[in-house]
Amino acid sequence: MNEDNKQCRIVVCMGSSCFSRGNNKNLEVIKDYIRKNNLNCSVNISGNLCEDKCNKGPNVKINERLYSDVEPNMLLEILNHTLK
Repeated sequence: MNEDNKQCRIVVCMGSSCFSRGNNKNLEVIKDYIRKNNLNCSVNISGNLCEDKCNKGPNVKINERLYSDVEPNMLLEILNHTLK
């Protein structure tokens, strides 16, 4: 995941716009990815009420980097790049 084994932090925007635009599905993709790759101890997932980027949602933040217009296939690529 990363060289110094720090815990990865994923924040999923749970605002109504992002959630209805796909973060409900993205959250399941993240949970499934973590489970399948045995990353439970190295990834912290939390929700945020709004990232103030509603027009660009769904938004997901990984280690303080904000990703916008996130769809499940794109999210898998981001997770593979960020967590492996």
